[in-house]
Amino acid sequence: MANGFSLAAVAEPKVATPRINMVTGLFALMAFAGIAAGLYAFYAGHHHMYNNTREMPWGILISSYAFFAITSTGLCLLAAISHIFGGNKLAPLANRMVWLSIITIIGAFTIIGVEIENPHRMLIYNMLSPNLTSNIWWMGTLYGMAVGFMLLEFYLILNKKYKIAVTLGVLGALAEVAANTNLGAVFATLSAHPFWYGSQLPVYFLSCAFMSGAAAAILFTNMAYKIRSREIDETTMAGMQSAGKVLILTLFLVSVATAWRFISFFVGGAEGGRLAAMALTSGPLSFNFWVFEILIGLAFPLGLLAMTKLKSAPAMTLAAFMTLVGQFFARYDLVVGGQLVPHFSGWDNLPTYFSYIPSVSEMMVTFGGIGVVGATFLLGERFFGRAFDDHGSH
Repeated sequence: MANGFSLAAVAEPKVATPRINMVTGLFALMAFAGIAAGLYAFYAGHHHMYNNTREMPWGILISSYAFFAITSTGLCLLAAISHIFGGNKLAPLANRMVWLSIITIIGAFTIIGVEIENPHRMLIYNMLSPNLTSNIWWMGTLYGMAVGFMLLEFYLILNKKYKIAVTLGVLGALAEVAANTNLGAVFATLSAHPFWYGSQLPVYFLSCAFMSGAAAAILFTNMAYKIRSREIDETTMAGMQSAGKVLILTLFLVSVATAWRFISFFVGGAEGGRLAAMALTSGPLSFNFWVFEILIGLAFPLGLLAMTKLKSAPAMTLAAFMTLVGQFFARYDLVVGGQLVPHFSGWDNLPTYFSYIPSVSEMMVTFGGIGVVGATFLLGERFFGRAFDDHGSH
């Protein structure tokens, strides 16, 4: 089919080696175990299976959802930019970034779907009784629209109808930006939590989206070549280097934003915000913050990329992986850190900080989300691999 979709035309059966099939199966098993743990929580009760309380209602499942959703936004934006301005160096990564954006948001939906105690009500009343003043309503609706646009875009890419695909890609990117900033606003508009409250988080989340998206594009592109035992070609390497430039810039900007955000807590503002910041700098979350979020997630990747000058694919891949690890912990620190301080701190013998440790079920669901992304990435390389290399007609 010269102008239509044929699975045989885009599939790469040679990717399905016994080793890759085994890894795909392991990821699928992770996904199955995580979803099973989440479904069992509906039967046994979320309050029994998850370590959330009235004081700490959001935990690792919310932070993991935010991590995958923000990464999806970055991938979608970079793909749209590369498609709109055809012929740029990011183009060799664009089609794969569309697929990665789809599977990361599916991973996010998988986690949030079993975190919400009554997800069926969300599906029903989202349409029957929309709350247009709710950031959460807008976030869910816009992410749903974005998934629809991206699925259509990817289908049109497979059918080589690039002009219409680009239009849908732009609409998907706009929906993702709106959804991402609404996700930031979910936290930023809660005045009862000074650690979150303020206008910075929506823009901060957008910066993190570009950073995570660039890191994911580099990491998964290198993995795609590794599973084929192929050397990275010149045009793809140029695309990875362009993504690396985006990564360097955003690593620097997020580092500056993080520094000033914490400085602001210690030179003014509410006492609750300062106590929450201290939970990260010298309190119960300090190891996460300094080791994973700052050193592994920001300082080491920035230093590695600067020293290698984007000339080494393994170095870029390692920096990208460290960035994503750091962003995972950054989302956890943000979500949990914002709730650790009691609303009436200092009264009635309340503790300085509440305590929260993810339960086994929460960890299983989190790894289940990772399993969804890992399995669908490898399946995408198996069934759509040739489409990812077809970028000359955008």
